[in-house]
Amino acid sequence: MAFITEAPKQVPVSHEADVCVIGGSCTGVFAAVRAARLGAKVVIVEAQNSFGGVATNGLVCVWHTLLDTDHKMQVISGLTEEVLNSFDEMDHSIGNEKNVSGDSHFFNPIELKCELDRLLTQEKVKIYLHTYYTGISCDGDKIDAVFVENKDGRGAIKAKFFIDATGDGDLCRDLGIERFENKKMQPPSYVFLMQGDEKKACEGINLQGSDVVTHLLNLHAEEFGVERDWGWATPIPGLDNLMMRANTHVFNVHCGKADDLTKAEIEGRRKMRVVRDLLRKYGDPAEKYSLVNDCSYIGVRDTYHYKTKMQADSMELLLGTSYDDCILRGTYNVDSHDSKEGISFMLLDGTYTVEDSYGNIRHGNWRAERGYPTDVPMPTFYQLPFRNLVGEKYTNFIAAGRMLNADASAFGALRVMVNLNQIGEASGVAAYLAIHRNKSVQELDPVEVARTLSKGGSANLG
Repeated sequence: MAFITEAPKQVPVSHEADVCVIGGSCTGVFAAVRAARLGAKVVIVEAQNSFGGVATNGLVCVWHTLLDTDHKMQVISGLTEEVLNSFDEMDHSIGNEKNVSGDSHFFNPIELKCELDRLLTQEKVKIYLHTYYTGISCDGDKIDAVFVENKDGRGAIKAKFFIDATGDGDLCRDLGIERFENKKMQPPSYVFLMQGDEKKACEGINLQGSDVVTHLLNLHAEEFGVERDWGWATPIPGLDNLMMRANTHVFNVHCGKADDLTKAEIEGRRKMRVVRDLLRKYGDPAEKYSLVNDCSYIGVRDTYHYKTKMQADSMELLLGTSYDDCILRGTYNVDSHDSKEGISFMLLDGTYTVEDSYGNIRHGNWRAERGYPTDVPMPTFYQLPFRNLVGEKYTNFIAAGRMLNADASAFGALRVMVNLNQIGEASGVAAYLAIHRNKSVQELDPVEVARTLSKGGSANLG
């Protein structure tokens, strides 16, 4: 590799704060809001033109259930519930529209962008959009500042505490924190909005729960030059005849690498047009199938993970292990999109389902197959302790997001937005407590973090 030496220069300090959050996904926004509500002076940096990450710019307009698996007890609250309730107060047609089983909450992603703007401005968080993180300055085990680039040029942001909410762990990378990758990396999905109802295309055919476009793709994949695949779709609340489509994956790419990320975006758009062309040929002749909008970046599930003091373990999740420093409660299945062969789900009730790209479905019981008792009460939710977020070295730093330290199966459950939302809130609380108590993140009482998270108008249940 050739190198060019960049001339040294003085970098102006653009801003100083108590807490600096890099990355404006809902994880990052919720971290910023919780820290600000506790009294911290907060700044947030986002590379795109709006907040929300995969939920908004990625167009994945669904948050999974806030209830336990029995649908009787609420296990998730916090800013996730607060935002959903705000949609209800404004206009039920723009969000919090549940499916028939009450499992998920669907929303208009554009409305969520506006709501996240409102939350941040209401809490007087300093906002930088169209601003790129470019580097970091450290003094031993403490971070002094981060470097950013925007229309004003290069600048530095100084803070007492830093939160990496970049997803890929960009700050973790530059800090040299040990990282790893899952052997079977979950592929990204290119999400888009499309006009036209496809349901009549498969009238009289038993789809066995499969999405219509998935069924058509698997019948005609070779004709359209794509792989057999699987996916899903949902209407956008309040918008007629408009579907959010996540019907295709992009395989064999690592979206933590520049060349692969570029390849994934281009291939995703190609597959988006394939879905349109497929429906125009095999869909309802009376429908006008048209592309309306596409994600501003591909929906990345999995890239790098960074070591912390404790790794999340899938069996502890599935067995319902409880912790006194619990900062997350969830029910989303241990979910694996790990290959072209299909998707698998391991459930808290001890069962599992595997569906391949041909639509074949296989069921079983993982508890019985792994030697666990099947005649005992099953957990109805799982937990994650604060200790999972605490790193080994840097004293004023937390990574919050899908770069979390988890085994491959645990990651498949924890990576969904309602879970990462809670991790964001916990990180904001920890940042405030570290500053307020004048302690390193390693010195914090993890139980105090969990208890503080549970207090106030926006509280984690527990």
